[in-house]
Amino acid sequence: MTNSQESKKQELPPTAWAVLGLLSFPGERTGYEVKKWADSSLRFFYWSPAISQIYAELRRLEDLGYAGSVRSGPEEARAKRRYAITDAGRAALAGWAADTAEAGPPVLKHGLLLRIWLGHLAEPERLRAMVGEHLERTRGELAAVREAMEHASGVPEWTFPTLALRWSERQHLAELELAEALLTDLDGLREDRRDPGRQADGDAPTPG
Repeated sequence: MTNSQESKKQELPPTAWAVLGLLSFPGERTGYEVKKWADSSLRFFYWSPAISQIYAELRRLEDLGYAGSVRSGPEEARAKRRYAITDAGRAALAGWAADTAEAGPPVLKHGLLLRIWLGHLAEPERLRAMVGEHLERTRGELAAVREAMEHASGVPEWTFPTLALRWSERQHLAELELAEALLTDLDGLREDRRDPGRQADGDAPTPG
């Protein structure tokens, strides 16, 4: 590996490792198939990539020698490029996966909660409607997680992805519970607003 390739390896973002991880399972895949695999697994707990991101990472991995590709022959109506992990890619991925120092803490960016935080600028009923929409969306995601788990069930190569999906199932169930509790909290605020004696004095809710 050249110095330039080594530098690129050190700068690889987690998304690149995730795409390489999708190639680490048996078989060759087109960029479109990698995208489908990401949407039925990774998106439930990490990342939902755009197809353009998939192809950008595949090109980067191929430049590094971590992935190789072959173009389909004239027997297919539309030419396709299929990608597979290389021995060097598998060794690098195994090293990255075993390096707990790179895992980092989970990052939560909850769009609904950002709006709840700004609830003093919104109508209470609109906030309740937002939470209701979030509940419906989460129930749909939970159903999709369970469908993916059923699809992966009994496939030895997917034992560990199934564990991740099981974690995601629990996370969605917890999200439903939290959203229901948030609705209860919003109802409590409605009661507080009817009692002038319980209004806040306007100070910021932080020390100092």
